[in-house]
Amino acid sequence: MNPPLHLVLDWSDWIHLFAEYLTLSLMSIGGAISTTAEMHRFLVEQHHWLTQTQFNDSIAIAQAAPGPNILFVALMGWNVGLNAGSMTAGLLGVLVTMIGIMLPSTTLTYLAARWSHQNRDLRAVRAFKQGMAPIVIALLISTSILLGSAHHDPATDWPLWLLSVLAGVVIWRTRIHLLWLLALGAVLGCFGLV
Repeated sequence: MNPPLHLVLDWSDWIHLFAEYLTLSLMSIGGAISTTAEMHRFLVEQHHWLTQTQFNDSIAIAQAAPGPNILFVALMGWNVGLNAGSMTAGLLGVLVTMIGIMLPSTTLTYLAARWSHQNRDLRAVRAFKQGMAPIVIALLISTSILLGSAHHDPATDWPLWLLSVLAGVVIWRTRIHLLWLLALGAVLGCFGLV
């Protein structure tokens, strides 16, 4: 496990973090989780403001907690602030990342939904909605590959990867409720099959 970082962040760093999340907000077509690959590049690889463990833990804790999935963004901001040395900086990190990720996408979504509802019969509106589906799917697949390859080797963990692909196909092609697949995955994991 990596020890926490000790960062020195000035106002330009906080502004840069805010601007990055403003930009990510406009790319988060499938939700903020679809931009985790870019968040990883920015926070872990480029600036070293988070460790790999902190990045993964932020996503895992937020996904396990009840509530919206966007909580992982708040946890990443919190960890950046804690790495900068204080709880006050942690709160600033939460505000910077959450306002950055929420403001553009919320505003754009509201305006676009209002306009598209008024113009729902236009051919261009219908085509746009159908064209966005493959983009969202590709972003979610890239996120799963990034998170899956962080601690697992596809060469040795092929049953887990195969199970993931099969679960995706079952979700796509059937009406089986997702909770049944989660229960099946838990049983397989309990017996050590994956």
